[in-house]
Amino acid sequence: MSNTSIFLDHITKGYQTKGDFITLGSAMLDGNTIKNAFVKIPLKTMNRHGLIAGATGTGKTKTLQVLAENLSNKGIPVLLMDIKGDLSGLAQPSPGHVKITERHEAIGLPFEAQGFPVEILSLSEQKGVRLRATVSEFGPVLLSRILDLSDTQSGVIAVIFKYCDDHKLPLLDIKDFKKILQYATNEGKEEFEAEYGRISSASTGAILRKIVEIEQQGGDLFFGEKSFEVEDLLRKTRDGKGYINIIRLTDIQDRPKLFSTFMLSLLAEIYETLPEQGDADKPELVLFIDEAHLIFNQASKALLNQIESIVKLIRSKGVGLYFVTQNPTDVPEGVLSQLGLKIQHALRAFTAKDRKAIKLAAQNYPDTDYYDTAEILTALGTGEALISALDEKGRPTPLAATMMRAPMSRMDILTSNELQALLDDSKLVLKYNETIDRASAYELLNDKIDKAEAAKVIADAKAEKEKEATKERKANSRTTRRRSTAQNPIIKVLTSATFIRSVFGILKKMI
Repeated sequence: MSNTSIFLDHITKGYQTKGDFITLGSAMLDGNTIKNAFVKIPLKTMNRHGLIAGATGTGKTKTLQVLAENLSNKGIPVLLMDIKGDLSGLAQPSPGHVKITERHEAIGLPFEAQGFPVEILSLSEQKGVRLRATVSEFGPVLLSRILDLSDTQSGVIAVIFKYCDDHKLPLLDIKDFKKILQYATNEGKEEFEAEYGRISSASTGAILRKIVEIEQQGGDLFFGEKSFEVEDLLRKTRDGKGYINIIRLTDIQDRPKLFSTFMLSLLAEIYETLPEQGDADKPELVLFIDEAHLIFNQASKALLNQIESIVKLIRSKGVGLYFVTQNPTDVPEGVLSQLGLKIQHALRAFTAKDRKAIKLAAQNYPDTDYYDTAEILTALGTGEALISALDEKGRPTPLAATMMRAPMSRMDILTSNELQALLDDSKLVLKYNETIDRASAYELLNDKIDKAEAAKVIADAKAEKEKEATKERKANSRTTRRRSTAQNPIIKVLTSATFIRSVFGILKKMI
């Protein structure tokens, strides 16, 4: 038996599956594609998370596109973070190309051009379904971790939330939260101290500065109503295809605070909303986080711990998380160790640091007799990748250098007219794009302060009136006494000029 036949048997057995699966491509040996050596990923393991890594231009985005398409066809909804703005083409079928045909002939898969059900979402003022969440939905613990607060400051946040709960003050947007922080150390200082103890103005000032930082990155657009409901990410078409939800993030690449804030709130909301699923035949939802380093680069230790906890726990809800980045080292080890599927496109070794990173990346993959992993990582062409997955029993599959299949949809963006037509047909745009600003903590506290100030003005006016009345009574009393004295006949005689002259005349005679 030839080496190629042995390798084909090795791959076929390693990627054999009884359940439903996704075919990513066909395995390669010595730089040649082995036809029908299919690399198949069981749907049952798609909630075990994954990584798509590789240098710029090696095909990461197309791999993401292939996974999203096949998941949609299997009835699994998908959420994509579109940082570069090149994923909207999923809504239109591929125009085809001779190189695509050649690739699929080498793989042994027929090529079928196809468009997919797409929903365009937005965190900012870009066109799309508006994504929002209220401050209350974050809760004090998550909000404290996002803001990277100290224990003392976190305690202040907890007190603020408790006060708002006790006094039925909705915390919806940033201006609500800023107002209650100011109120706690100014107009409402005595009230807070009486109920919850003293709150330091230094602590509220530090928290306020962190809030302003998020506000400057666009948080004022994200925090508010109407809150996006997780159930709307789980929609399917009438023919059973899962919707591909694309979040347009091209304008927040330089706003990592907002990006990480949104991601954590979304993951926390998904975890709280979805029921425990256990070992199901396929996931309920799969999320792809492109440019994942934006989350991790500026994350605090508390924030990283929160992300790691969610990654560990959320798979039990039937949710798969897939991080897309240039180098595996962009993802913390605690998260990387939880990832079942690894798709590694080529890495470039231009510097000593690059070569060291490649050696570290190679150590993340199972040993194999067929490849020098570190060497092949630099030799892979565009649209080729090293793949390591889990089989149906959770065991690592053989490492396979793979010729990836081409996307069935357009590998380009939608035109302005196509995008507008997509949004015009969206039911979610009608549901979420109306701005709601109902009476919440900001308005209610302002009303409370206005009433208190009005009451003070009335009280001061009343006190002033009483003071004037008292003065008037005293003045009237003195006048009355003077009049009474002047009208007394005895006093009149004693104080008359004749009487006084008589008294003085008698005194002179006596002298």
